[in-house]
Amino acid sequence: MHEQTTRIAAIVPCHNEEITVAKVVGDLKAAVPGITVYVYDNCSSDRTSQRAADAGAIVRKENVPGKGNVVRRAFADIDADIYVMIDGDDTYEAAHLPEMIDTLISGPYDHVLGVRQDNQETTSYRPGHEAGNKMFNRLTGWLFGSQVSDMLSGYRVFSRRFVKSFPAISRRFEIETELTVHTMSLRLPTTEVAVDFRDRPDGSESKLSTFKDGFRILGLISALVRHERPRLFYGTLTAVLAAVSLVFGLPVVWEFWQTGLVPRFPTAILATALMGLAFLLGSVGLTLDGLRRARRETSRLVYLSLPAVTGRPVTQRQAPRQTGPPDREFSAPEAEIFADAARMKPSRQVRARFAS
Repeated sequence: MHEQTTRIAAIVPCHNEEITVAKVVGDLKAAVPGITVYVYDNCSSDRTSQRAADAGAIVRKENVPGKGNVVRRAFADIDADIYVMIDGDDTYEAAHLPEMIDTLISGPYDHVLGVRQDNQETTSYRPGHEAGNKMFNRLTGWLFGSQVSDMLSGYRVFSRRFVKSFPAISRRFEIETELTVHTMSLRLPTTEVAVDFRDRPDGSESKLSTFKDGFRILGLISALVRHERPRLFYGTLTAVLAAVSLVFGLPVVWEFWQTGLVPRFPTAILATALMGLAFLLGSVGLTLDGLRRARRETSRLVYLSLPAVTGRPVTQRQAPRQTGPPDREFSAPEAEIFADAARMKPSRQVRARFAS
């Protein structure tokens, strides 16, 4: 892939961001000349689309509410070599984008995560969000065996083969969790870059809900564990049910061993049912683990069918070189000769020869 054909596309999901979207578009274009900025208007009731278009962005609409729906649509529709995802609320510093793209190319990596670094005393990083983010980072790292510093960051850079192998099933703000787990599940090459994180400007309001979105993310993590690590999920349920069955069943067995009688039939039936359910869930876990392996191999083959990102780092790109001879200054006699030559008209014979 040659440098001049490397296409960089920025995806900016927006819902009522007329105050900030123009600045975000301008900052992206200033940070990476030649970048194509796509602003996805997600059911806005203000002038977000107009402001984005005036700033030079390509504006598209997604009428199904939710950031996950926007990312799903954008990943399907946009064809590029490098993809940038950044929120339209102007809380992320676009000046870090060249460094993130250079990191992606130099790796080469398929995913570069912008880890938020708060440099302000007054912050939009609310204590509830910060504590929840740390908890989810630890939980996801423990469940999927790979550490992450800021899994809920909305500032990321992707390669083409990451984007085109990503299923995108989330609907709302859980999309960041799904992106992180996809990276961990396929063990894609990824790294992190520290980025500045600042307050929203006056008049701009956050769409996040600490508890509502937190429970959605927790539900998504549970669903992803069930799909991506079925042996862990169903194995845990099997162990719990088997332990409860033994707690109820061993006294009954001991009593039968001593007396030859089973006076507590309901307890015996409950213990038997729980143990049977434990074996059933264990079998389901083993079956789904085989299917998960086949699905993951298919996803890996799709990923490998696409080329790795290449190109010259943004910070090293220069203007096209001059193909002609270098310019030089002429002396006064030479300049006068060239001026006279430019004023001379070709003879009639010369004009007739070129006309023929």
